[in-house]
Amino acid sequence: MSNHDNDVLSPTRQLTDIEKGLVWTKPSSHKESEEERRICKEIKRNWHRGEMKIANILLEGDAGSGKTQLAKALSADLGLPYTKVTCFADMDKSDIIGSILPVISYERLEEMQSEDQLVLKAIYESDSFQSTSEIVMNVLGISQEQAALKMKRLLKMMAQNTEDNVVEYRFYPSEIVRAFQKGYLLEIQEPTVIRDAAVLMALNSALELDGSINLPTEIIHRHPDFIAIITTNRSYTGTRPLNEALRDRIQHSEKMDLPTKDMMIERAMAKTEYRNQKVLGLLADIIILLDKTARASGIKGVAGMRSYFYWADAVAEGASARESLYHKVIYKITTDSEEIKLLEEALKKHGLLASLDEVEINFQKKNEFLIR
Repeated sequence: MSNHDNDVLSPTRQLTDIEKGLVWTKPSSHKESEEERRICKEIKRNWHRGEMKIANILLEGDAGSGKTQLAKALSADLGLPYTKVTCFADMDKSDIIGSILPVISYERLEEMQSEDQLVLKAIYESDSFQSTSEIVMNVLGISQEQAALKMKRLLKMMAQNTEDNVVEYRFYPSEIVRAFQKGYLLEIQEPTVIRDAAVLMALNSALELDGSINLPTEIIHRHPDFIAIITTNRSYTGTRPLNEALRDRIQHSEKMDLPTKDMMIERAMAKTEYRNQKVLGLLADIIILLDKTARASGIKGVAGMRSYFYWADAVAEGASARESLYHKVIYKITTDSEEIKLLEEALKKHGLLASLDEVEINFQKKNEFLIR
């Protein structure tokens, strides 16, 4: 499964076939990072040490710094099913805990709009393995926030028409509750956008090492294998500082920056199969400098690994390195003319634009030679 087979937390635990399918499989392009090795070591070292156990982890960094990739890699390393929840500003407690749905009659169901029918039938036919929001997301192909809003509208509508049509009420747990109860590795993306203090309090309770969650149907306790990975962008538009009570429940934090230049090249080669290390090194130097310049200049955009991979791939396929720099990297950071000038000046000052031009000239000479 991984280089960390000895780190599987519960070797005797029997996962279902569905749960086995949720354990992330590392692609051949995955390159193990220092952060991955460090976190695995810390989790394993402290796993049976009671209050010293490490099971809540914070990964904080810019978009594209590899936070979700690292969370998935830990799923593979530790042999735990991976799942995630993406937070949004208007989350309420039902998004943390789950929903109670009335099961309405077939006749009433047939009177509803086709989209609502589709959603409710999928929910009623589920085995509660998926959360309601995940079911709605899959059925309608919408975001988690849109799915939550859809469910709230349906619940309101059904509450107004339940007199004689209700057969029973059924509780559907949230993704957080499922992971908490079944012992999964849960990635909680961007809790910094949540506005409601009551939602944060509910999330805080779930992150207590000996925590429990009061459901409408029962009280459930934290599974001993449950690991929460909180991933959040640094200084991202719409976010707030991470809630202090939430931060206090973290046992290990990582500041996620760009990896080393050598690691960037190694990952790009694995992702794109492009083998020109000199060109990849130049592209990495440019990404690193743009990232540093953007931070120093207060530019909100990010020059991250995703930009690097797509840029390297475009160059590998014959695109102009200079021209694709803008479409793959700079315009993702900013489209403001003054900010672009600042980035260009930094590249000129360090001779990197001239080096890009040399790549163009060498590429053209090579093509001319091949044509002859």
